[in-house]
Amino acid sequence: MSKQSEVRIVPSGELDRQTAQTPGMQRRAAIDRSSVGSEKLWVGVVTVEPGTSTGAHHHGDCDSVVCITEGSITIRWGTRLEKRASAAAGDFIYIPARLVHQEINESDSVPVSSIVVRSGDNVVENVVTSDQLADAERGR
Repeated sequence: MSKQSEVRIVPSGELDRQTAQTPGMQRRAAIDRSSVGSEKLWVGVVTVEPGTSTGAHHHGDCDSVVCITEGSITIRWGTRLEKRASAAAGDFIYIPARLVHQEINESDSVPVSSIVVRSGDNVVENVVTSDQLADAERGR
């Protein structure tokens, strides 16, 4: 049972940038342990700037759901990040726990914004080096 016993509103201007980050994206927490006492959910806004790729990462034992609110994103996953799919504004993405993945904004001008819901705290495990990503790009 939650420690809070009332509805909480988190104003957009109070989203917390002091949350786990991955190179290439910016996370801002809305709902988490520190903002409302939630022990089972992390909800935040994530932005990937134009022409940017994130580092490869996973979220531990947490499942993630992403709703794209602006722009279009390419997601890569797999042993060598060889699988890929694209999602646009209004689309939802499900990312299973422990799945290593990478987000790519291929637009030159439009940032990708999304709302992310995670089944736990904002666990981020950055796992792949830039050399490994370069190898994956070359198909090695």
